[in-house]
Amino acid sequence: MASIASRTLTIATASVLAAVAIGACGDDDDNGDQSAGSDLPQGSEPVELDPADFTTEIDNPYWPMRAGSRWVYDEIDEEGKVLKVEVTVTDRTKQIANGVEALVVRDVVSEDGEPVEVTDDWYAQDADGNIWYLGEDTAEYENGKVVTRAGSFEAGVDGAQPGVIMPANPQDGMTYRQEYYAGEAEDEGEILSLNQQVAVPFGRFTDALMTRDTNPLEPKVNELKFYAEGVGPVLTLDIGTVGGGREELVSYTPG
Repeated sequence: MASIASRTLTIATASVLAAVAIGACGDDDDNGDQSAGSDLPQGSEPVELDPADFTTEIDNPYWPMRAGSRWVYDEIDEEGKVLKVEVTVTDRTKQIANGVEALVVRDVVSEDGEPVEVTDDWYAQDADGNIWYLGEDTAEYENGKVVTRAGSFEAGVDGAQPGVIMPANPQDGMTYRQEYYAGEAEDEGEILSLNQQVAVPFGRFTDALMTRDTNPLEPKVNELKFYAEGVGPVLTLDIGTVGGGREELVSYTPG
């Protein structure tokens, strides 16, 4: 018999897929209502940020990032491998090439205790409350050795542009660029819903924010992400591949 968590997750996933289908139908109708995200970065368009408008004190309710905050996830990829993901807000900052001071957040993916990927992500929040993603220093490992740093970029270097990872006032249908480094990092986001119910090992949440992440460089990338107020990301579903994958929150320690 399915657990309460898995039944809730199934209901949430079904409603999500319906929302995705409805959104896809609207793509042929004058691109839908894009006004909600008109003030957010789109595609490859350049932006000029005023460092004075930014802070490393990130308090957006859908992803508060305080030094010491730690999220632990169980991830099952499309091949059935079980990975552990630990995301920790450090007390370090980095001066980005575009002049903005960013908060350093470390993301460690491991399998059987061995690192698979280690990334330092750089975030800052603007005066309106939007969380901006300013780049990353990432390394993938095999047998304990770094095999690639593909995907690393820094806003302001070699044409790379920052993006928004979480809008200040999310609305259904809102679209935005999350990152842009031509040919390397081109993730895009879309708000699908503000009232999803989700259950993961850490707990059950109502009124969760749901987004869809895509990437034109990787057509198979089609992820649904759920964010709970006061906590941050709680669930990611990969609906772009056969068998998919899932990353769910196991524990959360606020800073």
